[in-house]
Amino acid sequence: MNIEPLLDALGIQENAARALADDLRTQIAELQSRLREAGTHLEHLAITRKTVTALADRLPAVPPDLPEHPDYPRILGVFNDATGPLRARDVCEALDHELLPKNIEGTRAKLKRLVKVGILTEVDVGRFARKQ
Repeated sequence: MNIEPLLDALGIQENAARALADDLRTQIAELQSRLREAGTHLEHLAITRKTVTALADRLPAVPPDLPEHPDYPRILGVFNDATGPLRARDVCEALDHELLPKNIEGTRAKLKRLVKVGILTEVDVGRFARKQ
């Protein structure tokens, strides 16, 4: 019996298996390199998050934008001088508006708008204060 053809066939399969193993080792090495790069990138992102979080506490709070109307800065000035919550009527008096229902209701609407944008708070129904 001639085993030479069998040995040749085994040699071909062995060479193919060796080539596949070498190719897989190369892929594994490339994947390990990419994994190290991804790990390094994750570490950098974690450091950046920690740094930004630490710095964010030091940044001054950005006040919300005021609606466009000349009364809003004046209204805030009234609240800066106030020692407690104010009613729309109190704000009208401080702004030297006539104490007419239309003026009081207009001021109340402006106060509600300042509550909506987060500058004032309504402590009770109709009583407003500067948000802390």
